[in-house]
Amino acid sequence: MLTQANDFRTECDNLYALLKDLSDSDFEHETQFKGWTLNDVLEHLHIWNWAAHESLVNEESFSAYIAKIMAPDMQTLSLKERERQFFDGEKGQVLLSKWRDFYQKTADAFLQADPKARLKWAGPDMSARSSITARLMETWAHGQEVYDSLGKTRIDGDHIKNIVVLGVNTYNWTYATRKEQPLGPVPYVEVTAPSGEVWAFGDASETNYVKGEATHFCQVVTQVRHIADTSLEVLGDVAIDWMSKAQCFAGSPETPPAPGSRFSQKLRN
Repeated sequence: MLTQANDFRTECDNLYALLKDLSDSDFEHETQFKGWTLNDVLEHLHIWNWAAHESLVNEESFSAYIAKIMAPDMQTLSLKERERQFFDGEKGQVLLSKWRDFYQKTADAFLQADPKARLKWAGPDMSARSSITARLMETWAHGQEVYDSLGKTRIDGDHIKNIVVLGVNTYNWTYATRKEQPLGPVPYVEVTAPSGEVWAFGDASETNYVKGEATHFCQVVTQVRHIADTSLEVLGDVAIDWMSKAQCFAGSPETPPAPGSRFSQKLRN
């Protein structure tokens, strides 16, 4: 059983619980991420959940979709505009229900998958375990802008360890996507889980490390917070450089948000 599939489902369920009582007009509220609305967030999550599912069960369908959105005549459109062509104008609660129904289907499919099965993706191939972990990470990361927009505080569970592990494992990727070389080996990482358990990665060091709350580490590697807006303790040139640009998601290099630019807006009680 691929347990990350249920962790993905848990994160999706948490986000659904946050959104299920909103009015359709609430979904037009803009977030702090590129001006995306809550509808934009759901569109993005849904289309890539669908793509991950297709890469598992119907590689031909997945490859056809990727070929379509990467076609030369689509290159003048933004990713968001390309994603929107997949939908028939669904918004608000209708879109929410569509996303919910399919994330359940995606979780069910991955739950029974071979964790080591190699799956096609828009970038390099990845294992089934990595694919569903990436969907968990994307849901958690884009969920943050929803929590921020609604002025709600997220209560994380220990399933975010998947994101911590992904953040550590993509140390070299952070530099590769920038065509840079890391200043040294991955620093020691020691973070405290929501349950209070301590998770440690790498060789213990008193001169090159990242320490603090697991949630804050996840916020930095997913680029939903600037390092200065967390309580992480970062020591050593290698650790400092990494945390200034950490990126655990695929695609072109992205610049982390500026200090103070991502925060919870207390719009609702």
